[in-house]
Amino acid sequence: MFGLPSKQAVTLTPSAVKQIIHLMENSGKEGLRIGVKKGGCAGMEYTMDFADSIDEHDEVIEQNGAKVIIAPMAQMFLFGTQIDFQTTVLETGFKFTNPNVVESCGCGESIRFKDL
Repeated sequence: MFGLPSKQAVTLTPSAVKQIIHLMENSGKEGLRIGVKKGGCAGMEYTMDFADSIDEHDEVIEQNGAKVIIAPMAQMFLFGTQIDFQTTVLETGFKFTNPNVVESCGCGESIRFKDL
């Protein structure tokens, strides 16, 4: 919807692809739905959930067998984002590198976007 014809709105690292495929296989779901919602100390938070279906206005990103579904309201906030899956000594999870973010809270759970 908001993407460019030759560029995906979101890209996935190989480790993110592997984890999303693993989650899809274990859940039997259509893919992983990502979005944003109001919340947290910086104002917005990323959301992730399994998708049972794909709505006609959703953007679907398929990369090497992994499927990410982006709701229309979130597309403009996520354009240009790279999603990685990292395992460190302290945490394991998806990491979003988003060029539209201008601030994040100290705990890293919430973000603020530049005015779009």
